Amino acid sequence: MLRAHSNLQVTVVGLAVVAVVGSLIWFGLPTASVPDNDEPVAIEPSNLEERVTAHVSGAVGDAGLVDLPAGSRIADAVAAAGGATAAADLGALNLAAAVRDGDHIVVPVRGAASAGGLTDDGKIDLNRATAQALQALPGVGPVLAQRIVDHRQVHGPFDSVEDLLDVAGIGEAKLASMRDAIASP
Repeated sequence: MLRAHSNLQVTVVGLAVVAVVGSLIWFGLPTASVPDNDEPVAIEPSNLEERVTAHVSGAVGDAGLVDLPAGSRIADAVAAAGGATAAADLGALNLAAAVRDGDHIVVPVRGAASAGGLTDDGKIDLNRATAQALQALPGVGPVLAQRIVDHRQVHGPFDSVEDLLDVAGIGEAKLASMRDAIASP
């Protein structure tokens, strides 16, 4: 009888070990707890929305500086400046053009000389001028004017007057003859 009692103890202990090992396998091993961290998370600058500031003047309701999200269009800038007045010539602007930080957007009055890409001082704005307005530059005809517009549409706005050297048909000599008639971008 002693032997039966001893076999029963071994069996019970064996079953207990199997149950514990089975539970660990089934439910997984206990893991160390992670302490709570109540410190605030710093926002990285890359997570913040980029902004651009432009000066909008001319035939708008509230001329002045406007702050816009990066990627905004001229139409957004005009709307942020109180919208166009009844006298505005919006057809003279490319309302779909992107606004760059520091841009000066002049909304012309219908019939005003600034339409078509001319600045207030009568110089050509490379980033706003129509192909027709670009033909006013010395040595620029319809074909070269269209190349300038096409280059601007494919590569984005000109950052400097020297960027015109990337347009087929414009070399150092032609650029020198045009330089005084071009407003700095």
